[in-house]
Amino acid sequence: MTAEHLSLAPELLDAVRRISTTEHLLVALDFDGTLSPIVDRAEDARPLPRSAAALESLAELPRTTTALISGRALDSLRLVASPPAATLLIGSHGAEVWLGEGSLGLELDEDQRQKLSAVREVLAEIVNIAPGTVLEDKPAGVVLHTRMADDDVAEDAVEAATRVLSEHPGVYLKTGKRVLETSVVHASKGEAVEFLRQATGATAILFAGDDVTDEDALGRLMGDDVGIKVGLDFTQAQYRVEAPVHVAELLEALLRERRRVTAEA
Repeated sequence: MTAEHLSLAPELLDAVRRISTTEHLLVALDFDGTLSPIVDRAEDARPLPRSAAALESLAELPRTTTALISGRALDSLRLVASPPAATLLIGSHGAEVWLGEGSLGLELDEDQRQKLSAVREVLAEIVNIAPGTVLEDKPAGVVLHTRMADDDVAEDAVEAATRVLSEHPGVYLKTGKRVLETSVVHASKGEAVEFLRQATGATAILFAGDDVTDEDALGRLMGDDVGIKVGLDFTQAQYRVEAPVHVAELLEALLRERRRVTAEA
């Protein structure tokens, strides 16, 4: 489908026009499945060019802050997203935060490091007997990826990992699309959204995400905020678009409106 044939729902366009008039706008976005299409290999993900260009232009506008809130570790997010310099970054579902130069990195204590080692040992044993599953290490956790496994293998692997790790105190589990996220730091995208609201002084937030973990963020929106679900899964978001290509159209519409509002101020 080409760009000229895309169209956003009229009610979503109305919401974009309304939120573009807020005093300080925070545009917070998930990456995988939102700015970038879902791919088999996480390292191959890249933002759609239209989305990347619109995000960069939004980041340059007055009284407008852009942020990426991702389950990826920050290093991975920077590598695949190539975010604008002014864009704030939240990684590992909120466990890692970058607000600019001088931001402190995540430091685990000895107890957390031991728990992380135990988690990796459990998941490594599962991957050894579950073809198509792979592990991804993060600063505060380990991710079990099952996208390339057969459905029954993926289901069994996640069930086994959940059963065992649920008995480990201080280990937090999140289930996403063909992934099981583990962490030894309690964090969520919902907490990340609230933190960014306070840190930036945003008067309204536009957030878009596609995964189960993005519901944490969508559930924390309020008042004049606008939440957008990407995809057809169940959501508590007020609005929905089908795919990342529609996110590009959404960001371009927001850019047009916000550029007009800030130019008039």
